Amino acid sequence: MSQIAAFKKELEKEADVTRKMISVIPTDKFDWKPHPKSMTIKVLAEHLVDIFTWFGMTLTTNELDFAKNPYQPEAVNNTPDLVALFEKNLSQALIAFDNGKEEQLTDRWVLRSGEEIFVNDIKYDVIRMCFGQIIHHRAQMGVFLRLLNIPIPGAYGPSADELGL
Repeated sequence: MSQIAAFKKELEKEADVTRKMISVIPTDKFDWKPHPKSMTIKVLAEHLVDIFTWFGMTLTTNELDFAKNPYQPEAVNNTPDLVALFEKNLSQALIAFDNGKEEQLTDRWVLRSGEEIFVNDIKYDVIRMCFGQIIHHRAQMGVFLRLLNIPIPGAYGPSADELGL
């Protein structure tokens, strides 16, 4: 199996877990946050589903410069719109992997804001970082939901809620 095909397979599995997590976010809790330094659930959720756009961007570009392209996530106002945005972003990511070429994975990709460079890695490593970001922010969302006493869906097996614990 090629690395591109392996990435696509991994993305599909992580997408299933992400879909379950974002589907249980109550719209009436979008403005809630556990700490003044934390993002709101809405901002965290928008960021989580936006990460799925990074796979295609990584494969089809050589950099993202925030000085030239300020970060503007697509805003959502309710959970159904969030899930719809997620499905759109996932679809684009899967197409990017379908069109991706193995040799692209060794090309360099840069994340910057003007002269300040945040990431300068080969595309393989940037894609791995994107998966890490999805898992990290999804785990944050799980904590947010737990603090609100919202049952957590299982990720890599059943959750305590699903087991009735």
